[in-house]
Amino acid sequence: MVIFSKNLFHQNFNAVAIWPFIILKSKDLKGNEVLINHERIHLQQQKEMLWLFFFIWYMVEFLVKLIKFKKMMMAYRNLSFERESYANENDLNYVDKRKFWNFLKYL
Repeated sequence: MVIFSKNLFHQNFNAVAIWPFIILKSKDLKGNEVLINHERIHLQQQKEMLWLFFFIWYMVEFLVKLIKFKKMMMAYRNLSFERESYANENDLNYVDKRKFWNFLKYL
């Protein structure tokens, strides 16, 4: 399910996935298949990690990467969840063929 909220976002981000929702910054983004697919990959990651564990892992990994890279965007872009999503966002069939816990390949 896709919903919209322009007030939820930092200027660098256009969407966020919080299972079972994809929240977009604006209605114009609804037609952006690559962005939607990126967020669908996150929904799959969240589902297989029972939602709560996804966010715990995400935050712990983010803190580790922030210490390593000392820049928030570098830490964000190097998270295993983000690396998997960015690497496969152009493959619109990826979610259907994705292996369980495939984000581990991107650690």
